[in-house]
Amino acid sequence: MIGYVTLGTNDLARSGAFYDGILEILGQKRLMSAEKMIMWGEPGKGPMICAIQPYDGKRATSGNGTMVGLIAENEDQVHRVHAYALANGGKDEGAPGERTPQFYGGYFRDPDGNKLVVYRFREG
Repeated sequence: MIGYVTLGTNDLARSGAFYDGILEILGQKRLMSAEKMIMWGEPGKGPMICAIQPYDGKRATSGNGTMVGLIAENEDQVHRVHAYALANGGKDEGAPGERTPQFYGGYFRDPDGNKLVVYRFREG
């Protein structure tokens, strides 16, 4: 399975503040920082996420068709993360709501244009 994903950024400090707030809502914390990257999560307990400035020195760009899904414990967290994202420089890509009987999610882009969904998967 996935160990971690990276999301390119052109402003590491801005991304750090943006994802600190989102991942705090989801019960995650900042694990490590370096000159060009910050990583959040819990080692050995699921995928981690990393904001990173490209090592080739070129501008970070978002991928067409690329999206990262962040798991929420409940629908309230979906709403809280989505609202936080929009209040802190993110752009709406689809308000929280039911997409299928099993999937409840809210879509947004971070300040660098990376697309994410925060979601709750319902069994049944």
